Amino acid sequence: MARYIASRLLLAVPTVLAVLTLVFFVVRVIPGDPATAALGDYASQEAVEALRERMGLNDPLYVQYFRFLSDLVRGDLGKSMITGKEISELVRQVLPYTLELTITSIFIGAILGVPIGIYTARHVNTSIDYAGRVGSLAGLSVPAFYLGILIMLLFAYKIQLFPAVGGGDLKDLRSNLSHLVLPALTLGLIMTASVTRLTRSAMLNVLKDDYVRTARAKGLSEQVVVFRHALRAALVPIVSIIGIWAASLVADSVLTETVFARPGLGKMLVSAILQRDYTLLQSVMVIYALFVVGINLVTDIIYSFVDPRITH
Repeated sequence: MARYIASRLLLAVPTVLAVLTLVFFVVRVIPGDPATAALGDYASQEAVEALRERMGLNDPLYVQYFRFLSDLVRGDLGKSMITGKEISELVRQVLPYTLELTITSIFIGAILGVPIGIYTARHVNTSIDYAGRVGSLAGLSVPAFYLGILIMLLFAYKIQLFPAVGGGDLKDLRSNLSHLVLPALTLGLIMTASVTRLTRSAMLNVLKDDYVRTARAKGLSEQVVVFRHALRAALVPIVSIIGIWAASLVADSVLTETVFARPGLGKMLVSAILQRDYTLLQSVMVIYALFVVGINLVTDIIYSFVDPRITH
């Protein structure tokens, strides 16, 4: 197992390098001049050239690339072209909001999706199963921003149970949690639909295997057969879909944070695009990319605990 984990960690290094390289070139092929975007269309050519020189945009592309990597190694994300503030400080202010939203959404999706999927698989082709399949299909068909608006109308406008916008105060637990419920529920319910369908499918395949019939023939209780035998064999695809959705939720937070006017990396990314903040956009994309690589790495490591055969 240790050898498997070490190999995955080593494999993550070229993956991260490839992702950083992709981010570097994607940002630079965006139409428009970053210096002109920062100073405005009416800035003099001398001022634009001076800013380009200060930003290093006049240097050859390979020089910019190696400077970009060396700054990242030192933890230097640069300064915002619009506000002039350190990007690392801006990220430090909003990162907790994105992390708590993503983690809570994953928890909701897993804690609801897996049991519902198991329950519908045990009652296949019954009204319970049909209701679960229709509900999960509906959940997959609704866009995150639209579901967020519906949830906002119900719980914030009609019932007035939770606040509609904002992220709350991180130092005030009650304020923070009350602002977290609706956006986390939005993303969590969409993930629940996907996890439910895959869990049901995986359990149906496993419940037909010979060793499950043998376990039942030995007189084991249905709970033992389902949770100790069948579920353990079905965990690999379930862990896979949870890992995929964990990476997807990081991206979906962009829309959700915008709908709920919630601070976070997603809202910062949208702001950087609208303001043409070249350095801020690049830094936020790097953070998102590293999140996805890290989630995939953790998922691969979890595989080795779920199914030891994977290490071989």
